[in-house]
Amino acid sequence: MTSQEATSGNSDRYSSPAIFFHWTLAVLITGLVGLGWYMMSVEEEPGSEWLFSLHISLGLTAAALIVMRLFWRLRHVPAALPSSLPVWQVKASRYTHKLLYLLLILMPTTGYLGASFSGDGIAYFGFATLDWASKNDMLKEQFFTIHSWIAWILVAAIALHVLAALKHLFLDRDGVFERMWPRT
Repeated sequence: MTSQEATSGNSDRYSSPAIFFHWTLAVLITGLVGLGWYMMSVEEEPGSEWLFSLHISLGLTAAALIVMRLFWRLRHVPAALPSSLPVWQVKASRYTHKLLYLLLILMPTTGYLGASFSGDGIAYFGFATLDWASKNDMLKEQFFTIHSWIAWILVAAIALHVLAALKHLFLDRDGVFERMWPRT
């Protein structure tokens, strides 16, 4: 890790790129999970194919942003937590973030692999992508089942993350939440 995440000499805030990745992915992933659950409820209805295409395209966009965020994170140390935080909260934060990163890698990977083995091909907003996998219903179902389970685990991890952030904002009032809030 080569540099501090924080900028402008304020070491307790995240940098603008980190904040951009965080909030862009937060909105995109929330939309993708909601869209994913909705499209599964209408998958047998005529005309629902466009929902799957949209989900795949947005998922590929999220995957690209996740990769960029990971590269950014590997080169930039996150902003320091306040020294007043109890050790258990620092450890819980560290493990929750690691879990979130793992899930953010696995989610698009399993979705992409499931779609690849569907035999339908993958298009990114209407543009065909490399078709490298043969149709394999067993692998498709396995990857989509894992994808579905990861969605539930991801939602639980995000809920924990949001609850912790709100605790810091409303109960502790220790500035932890504001570190990731966009500057006004």
